[in-house]
Amino acid sequence: MEQSVSAVLAAFREAYAAALRLHLRAPNQNTLAEGYELGRRALVEGVSILDLTEHHFRLLELEGLVPAADGTDRTEAALEFLLQTMAALDVATRGFLDGTRRYEQQRSRADDLEGRDAFRTALVESLQDGFFVVDSQGTLIEVNSAFGALTGYGPDGIPYAVPHPWTIPEAPRYPDLGTDAARFVMPIRHRDGRQLWLAVSTSSLVKPEDGERIFVGTLRDVTAEHDAQARDQAVSRLATAVGAATSVVEVLTVGLEELRRAVGAEAAVVSVWPNHHTGPELYVSEDNPYTGAGLAPHDTQPIPRRGKPEPDGGRESRRVLDARARALLDRARLQPGRTMFAIPEGVSSSEGIVAPLGESGDAALWLRFAAPRVITPGDWALFSLLVGHLSLAVQRARNFDQARSTSLTLQRAMLGPIELPPRFSVHYEPALPPLEIGGDWYDVVRLEDGTIGVVVGDCVGRGLSAAVVMGQLRTAARALLLRGAGPAQLLAELDTVASRIPGAMCTTVCAAILDPVRGLVRYSNAGHMPPVLADPGKQGRLLEGGRAFPLATFDIPRRPEATTAMAPGSTLVLFTDGLVEQRGVDIGDRFIELADELAHVAGKLPREVADSVLSRLRPAAGYDDDVAMVVYRQPPKSLHVDVPAEARELSGIRRALRAWLSAAAVPHDTAVDLVSAANEACSNSIEHAYLGGEPGRVRLTADCGLDSLTLEVSDTGVWRPLPADPGNRGRGIAMMRALTDHLDIDSSGPGTRVRMSVRLMAVSFSAAGRM
Repeated sequence: MEQSVSAVLAAFREAYAAALRLHLRAPNQNTLAEGYELGRRALVEGVSILDLTEHHFRLLELEGLVPAADGTDRTEAALEFLLQTMAALDVATRGFLDGTRRYEQQRSRADDLEGRDAFRTALVESLQDGFFVVDSQGTLIEVNSAFGALTGYGPDGIPYAVPHPWTIPEAPRYPDLGTDAARFVMPIRHRDGRQLWLAVSTSSLVKPEDGERIFVGTLRDVTAEHDAQARDQAVSRLATAVGAATSVVEVLTVGLEELRRAVGAEAAVVSVWPNHHTGPELYVSEDNPYTGAGLAPHDTQPIPRRGKPEPDGGRESRRVLDARARALLDRARLQPGRTMFAIPEGVSSSEGIVAPLGESGDAALWLRFAAPRVITPGDWALFSLLVGHLSLAVQRARNFDQARSTSLTLQRAMLGPIELPPRFSVHYEPALPPLEIGGDWYDVVRLEDGTIGVVVGDCVGRGLSAAVVMGQLRTAARALLLRGAGPAQLLAELDTVASRIPGAMCTTVCAAILDPVRGLVRYSNAGHMPPVLADPGKQGRLLEGGRAFPLATFDIPRRPEATTAMAPGSTLVLFTDGLVEQRGVDIGDRFIELADELAHVAGKLPREVADSVLSRLRPAAGYDDDVAMVVYRQPPKSLHVDVPAEARELSGIRRALRAWLSAAAVPHDTAVDLVSAANEACSNSIEHAYLGGEPGRVRLTADCGLDSLTLEVSDTGVWRPLPADPGNRGRGIAMMRALTDHLDIDSSGPGTRVRMSVRLMAVSFSAAGRM
């Protein structure tokens, strides 16, 4: 047993000698920390203070460690190392650990008990770290002056029972000093109100006389290290949150929420002044939407809550800045970048901070605390980093928005404004990433013989280079159509054009000539998606004739061409591959979806058809390639309605005419006017033509031409001229004349025929107007 004790003591002395030599060569905090750990080891292994101090001075005197190699006297450094080693030893409780003969021998060597206690007290008080002793119930029964300086609760207030006065109720679980022996970091509330983070190290001891377990420990202030780590983590979270945002709204949607949580603010408000003529746009993230945050109820300006725009926001979100808040933000936005000031100014506790946002001088940020608080230098460092990152994200999003706007303007300028014939609609859906510019295009050209040329194409790649190629090919295709080229000839000549344009090889194009009068479509396809034709009430079918290779890929002797009949009221859709190609989905399934959707569009306007198709086929994450689409509606068969001349038949006439007008792709406003005019004409026949005679019939005929639509209402009754004084009635003819372009009433033969017509106006469409 004695050999074992001697071996332990020898090993300890050897480790102590090595650590002391290292410290004397280059004294620093790390070498002192090693001394502290040796003291803890002495406590566990039963090395007495006497053995420790004797060994220490023996090393100094017998082994020549003083003076050092540089001639400097290291006595003070050696004493500092000894004191740091003994910091972990609780001299007052040494009797509880050494209830054996060794402790009695150590006590017998103390000539003066009072001097030994004075030495112990001086030793504990000399420690830079806080020192404490805790009983088994968690009550602090001894602390030193350093403990009081760190917490605000010194030796004069002993004992400190659980709950300790420095605990923070809302903090994570407070370690139980009466049961836990470990190392940990915990937050405390200093007596003056500051929040600090302390690193605590504790060890347990057992009293021999009664078996009670007590704890001794030290603590030191690690607030600076904790705050630095917290700042790094908060900045990292904010940077990650706004990293993927590509618009100012997206940045503020996620950034304000993360910023508010990081600084512990109750509300975060960003005010953006888009121009000098309107009030600021507000973006708000707050714990409680009814706390005010410097906002007053208002009926006119919605505020996007948590950065999310609300198109018609509820009453609770319709608020504006009050005068004080607006003045603060208006002042802040004009300050230099990275400027921040607390409000109110000149007081110790602040309600919040205000800072400019971005580099344009048109945005400012207000962070409001739940309760006034002292802003420490660490807080300012954190605020500066977070606001700086948010400002950079806002500026980056603005730059992205500007580049996106420029690219879209270029793209749509290349597509150009076109005047669409009646019953047409075109749609351009840009891809989501990164700048929404590509090589898809369409064109619709009215030709001199009454036919209509349609071209849809897709250049290889995306971005500015693809858009430039697209613009050249689109111009060439339009010129060829106007010169009278048919679909096959157009593609053959585009082969030559594409071979001379860098980047135009492998462009896919579908060209078609529509003949509305004969109900035919003639087309040729250069490696493009096949058009889809849907008869009324039936699923669409692919037009797969006239297919050959993309432009400028192979020397084709002659481009093929195909012709297909278009049934009255059928819908034709030409599109680029972005509509049906989706990663992980069979393109055949996408064609089936498209064909099925077109089975239900006979009564919709072409623009509504495009919207329904895009909605049905849109992937959950949005289209990842551009989509260009042309929708055409072939005129339906003429409408013929022949019913008894009775008032109850009027509703059926209106329903039949309204459905036919939808099938004819007549705009809603024009359709309403025509239904009203036809209703007046039919009402006149029912009310006046057969007055006093046998009941007859009334007939309605509707016919759709290329650019006009004609309605005719006839009966076999008697024409009754309008009296000189019709009184409150007799306005039907005036109404019909006002609602149509031309009105002709023929009462020369048996019965009366009312003929009305309107001109179907071409639709001026600009891709630049479609956002």
